[in-house]
Amino acid sequence: MSALSDLIDLFSKLPGLGPRSARRIVLYLLKNKERIIPNITEMLENLKTSAIFCQICGNIDTSSPCGICSDKNRKSEKVCVVEDIGDLWAIEKSRAYNGRYHVLGGVLSAIDGIGPNDLNLISLFQRVKNGEIGELILATNATMEGQITAQYIADSCKDDKLKITRLAQGMPIGGELDTLDYNTLSTAFDSRSEMKANH
Repeated sequence: MSALSDLIDLFSKLPGLGPRSARRIVLYLLKNKERIIPNITEMLENLKTSAIFCQICGNIDTSSPCGICSDKNRKSEKVCVVEDIGDLWAIEKSRAYNGRYHVLGGVLSAIDGIGPNDLNLISLFQRVKNGEIGELILATNATMEGQITAQYIADSCKDDKLKITRLAQGMPIGGELDTLDYNTLSTAFDSRSEMKANH
């Protein structure tokens, strides 16, 4: 059945899914087609018509400004810069942060031909220039591209009044030294902090 093959092929192109996972999803949908497919169709249609990108931070929501940017209880002077919306959601889920965000939509990558103009940087620099940001928290991933992107932003936002910080990186909680890769271990040494004695 070419329709089934096409659907499996489509699902297998989604991030994190391969042909095997795609096949399992399609078979599950077929087994439960009366109950699940109408719901999925309706949700996708709603997503298509109501989801928009926030003009301030680049988050996706049903309104612009998004719920985070318009929340008066959040610290508006703190802005956390993330690569993608998935990173924003992960931080929100942790409840470790109560400021605003800025979604870049990717990272600088010479190999992939992604330069500063391909990212959501102009509006970030405008927010900095307007003086609405007191602290810029660079939360790009600990990849080479993530590091380069963070450094580019830091270099472009030099200002005595602006505090620029980077998320601490290195050893994960519960991590053992002999299981860590070289880069993680190296970063852990570079990011080490002073331990205070308990009195």
